[in-house]
Amino acid sequence: MDSPKTILFVVLGAVAAWFVVAWIRLAKKHRSESLTAEQQQTSSHAVLAFVCAFFDTLGIGCFAPTAAAFKFRGSIPDEKIPGTLNVGYAIPTIAQAFIYIESVEVDFTTLALMIGAAVLGSWLGAGFVAHWSRRKVQIGMGVALLAAATLMLMKQFNFFPTGGEALALSGVWLGAGLAANFALGALMTLGIGLYGPCLIVVSLLGMSPRAAFPIMAGSCAFLMPIGGLRFVREGSCSSRTAIVMTLAGIPAVLIAAFLVKQLPLEYVRWLVVIVVTYAATMMLKSALTATTD
Repeated sequence: MDSPKTILFVVLGAVAAWFVVAWIRLAKKHRSESLTAEQQQTSSHAVLAFVCAFFDTLGIGCFAPTAAAFKFRGSIPDEKIPGTLNVGYAIPTIAQAFIYIESVEVDFTTLALMIGAAVLGSWLGAGFVAHWSRRKVQIGMGVALLAAATLMLMKQFNFFPTGGEALALSGVWLGAGLAANFALGALMTLGIGLYGPCLIVVSLLGMSPRAAFPIMAGSCAFLMPIGGLRFVREGSCSSRTAIVMTLAGIPAVLIAAFLVKQLPLEYVRWLVVIVVTYAATMMLKSALTATTD
């Protein structure tokens, strides 16, 4: 254990083990939740998670399209979607983090501090969202999905900043990066993925866009288990679906990272923009037509 990266891998492995054990223990307290709809959707949830985790590894993002699919099919109560996303994709994202941190060069201090900021934001954000009513979650997720669609659209039209060549942040730029990643960690609890916004942040701060990948994956790998357990503790997660997502997502990540590695994704992104925008509209419509908060 002679390098900071090795220490980070050991800590990440410990977080993964702690998450699984804690998840099992907490999920047993909420066995009374209705499983009928989820049991009927098990196969479709597995396919959905495999496809979304596969494209997430290649840079598309998995939160927005998965949330859209849940809303279309009505297979998960709206108020449980944020928690299910954070819990179900936690282990597959940890697998991504191991791959990106090992293969992409970035300053370790910058990486560690950015991860810490995102984790703190997620932990605080999950504490609020886990107690929200269905209507509040619908409004929050509707706005978050519209933001995600906007970011995807920006990428399609090449509105992203090109970035620089730096592999580290320091001084005021590091402070700005930490503040931004804290906010993005909090937004993860509403179902808006961190990948796209984080890529914009590091590029605006002059870092190499490639350096964003270990920062993005590392941040999510730590914040999703920590924030996700707060959802499980409050019963704001569909654990059965999250288990299916985990089991389907892991092989998808490995196939995308080691076998496929790169695909032309132009048309896939356009499809995701359309689907996510429609899902956001449905979320907001449901919130506006609700009679109670």
